[in-house]
Amino acid sequence: MKRLFFVLALLLMIALPAQALAVNVPADGSYTVGVTLSGGSGRASVESPAKLQIEGGSMAATIIWSSPNYTYMELGGVKYNPVNTEGNSTFEIPVAALDADIAVNAETVAMSEPHVVEYTLRFGASTLKSQNAGAGQTAPVIIAIAAAIAAVILIAALRRRKKNTKKR
Repeated sequence: MKRLFFVLALLLMIALPAQALAVNVPADGSYTVGVTLSGGSGRASVESPAKLQIEGGSMAATIIWSSPNYTYMELGGVKYNPVNTEGNSTFEIPVAALDADIAVNAETVAMSEPHVVEYTLRFGASTLKSQNAGAGQTAPVIIAIAAAIAAVILIAALRRRKKNTKKR
């Protein structure tokens, strides 16, 4: 019986951290994520949800402004140019973390002369939705496998104990 509890504890120790990793670190792929914009005059907005691409553990979001008048965005001293020539200004920018404020500067030419405006973007982890078929199933599969193994071990242990009880 002691072995049974040891094995079950070991399975839980393996399965639970794997589940936590699967939930907290999105796998490579395409997602949508809710994004909020604050700062500036309050008249500008960005499309939400935004597209989020994760590759090799790095995240990049496609930001679509409510205006075609943004000429660049700047994050951490790096300038990003629009990825489109028509329609509302669209940028692909790196995302360091979800559920964290990301300070950005964006230059707009909508006024009489170009102005750089300070904004804050925040990408909500709870709004993350996979665009990959079958994605997001890692944690439930790990839990199901661990539960099945635990059930088999428990049944085997109970049968063994029942046999040993009958022999006495």
